[in-house]
Amino acid sequence: MGEEAFESTIKVTISDEKIHSKDVAKKSISSTSLLTKLHAGYFRITLSLGGQALLWKILTEHLVKSQTFKHKYHSLPSTTFLLLWWISICTLIILSFLYILRCIFHFQLVKSEFLHPVGVNYLFAPWISWLLLLQSVPFTIPNLDFCQFLWWIFVVPVVILDVKIYGQWFTTERKFLSMVANPTSQLSVLGNLVGAWIASQMEWKESAICIYTLGLAHYLVVFITLYQRLSGSNHLPAMLRPSFFLFVAAPSMASLAWASISGDFDMPCRMLFFLSLFLFISLVCRPAIFKKSMRKFNVAWWAYSFPLTFLALASAQYAHQVKGHVASGLMLLLSALSVLVFVGLTVSTALNLDMLLHDHDRYLNFTKSTN
Repeated sequence: MGEEAFESTIKVTISDEKIHSKDVAKKSISSTSLLTKLHAGYFRITLSLGGQALLWKILTEHLVKSQTFKHKYHSLPSTTFLLLWWISICTLIILSFLYILRCIFHFQLVKSEFLHPVGVNYLFAPWISWLLLLQSVPFTIPNLDFCQFLWWIFVVPVVILDVKIYGQWFTTERKFLSMVANPTSQLSVLGNLVGAWIASQMEWKESAICIYTLGLAHYLVVFITLYQRLSGSNHLPAMLRPSFFLFVAAPSMASLAWASISGDFDMPCRMLFFLSLFLFISLVCRPAIFKKSMRKFNVAWWAYSFPLTFLALASAQYAHQVKGHVASGLMLLLSALSVLVFVGLTVSTALNLDMLLHDHDRYLNFTKSTN
């Protein structure tokens, strides 16, 4: 009886150790799996959060100053803006930390993104997110030099990526713009425009004009290339079709940046704003092209949010300049639509957390198959 009890005790101990080792293995596999699946496209979420926080900040300032809407919106809670900003910075810190770990332990995957015509454009997203948070900071930075130092930290990687992407378009024989262009190519332009916008806010006019010129010149080339529907624009899989809304983001941000540089929402700004409005209406009137991408939740859905937010920001500047009922109504309509889309995406993400890092992520498969 004693030997049987001893043997049974040993069996239980061995089984417990096996279960414990399996749990440890699962945890290590899950952490490794997280780093391998967390590509730069997930920074769409921080772009949307940062843009939404900036929208609430600017709308609050404009509505308080407005004589028409002051009596209706004087109680607009600033706590919403503060909550969004702190959520944005916490999310961005977490994603940035995880992506740094990905760069350390899975550098080959990062290299694959860097060499991919879609993945390389999303490498701009972290820096754009940081620039948006710097622009919408809710407190006064006591030392302006520190703010300028942060601007350099966030803009230098954008310029380095510009040299890589823009340079290869006219110096290499394998990666012509007509062959690699896709809607996500506008993220590179967006990085320049956001950097110029913030530089002008810090009264660095020359730096702002320099970066703005770089972004706008290449935006014209990219826009014409994509508008002609050349071969590169057909390389985008169905699940990434929400990135077509980047057509709206680029001219909207261009109008905001130039308004900040010139000090007035003048004729070029209005032309860019009307262009972005036309492109937005064109996309909304053709929902069938997004049908396949909406069948199953994917992080690519967040590409709907921040372009619409940038359009709402441009409409706020337009309404502030024109001071008419139509302009104010358009601002409120686009802002409300931006908030509704953002809330809808937040709820969808919360309900589908298990699908954020799905084993069959089509973006990852698309990246691997093209390298």
